[in-house]
Amino acid sequence: MANYSQGAQVEHNKFGLGTVMAATDERIVIRFDDHGEKKFVTTMVAGSLKKSDRQPPAEKRGGKRKAKAVAPAAAIAAEPDAE
Repeated sequence: MANYSQGAQVEHNKFGLGTVMAATDERIVIRFDDHGEKKFVTTMVAGSLKKSDRQPPAEKRGGKRKAKAVAPAAAIAAEPDAE
C-alpha cells in the first residue's frame, strides 16, 4: 500500500484531484478540488488513489464583505409606532 503524507497530491477515480490533509494507517482525509473534504478508510481507498505530480492549488482567501448599513439605535427608537 502506498504511503500518503500530508500535502501529497493525489487523484481519485471518482472525485478527481485532491490534497491529502491527514493520513494514518486506518484513515485518510483528502480535500478534493471539486468535491470538498472526504474521509476514507485507508485500506479501502488505496486502490482508487494514485499520486499526482501537479502543484497544489493556491489557497482561496476569504473575500472581505462590505458591512451592511445599520440604522442607529436612536433613529429606530424615535420612529413612531404604526397603529
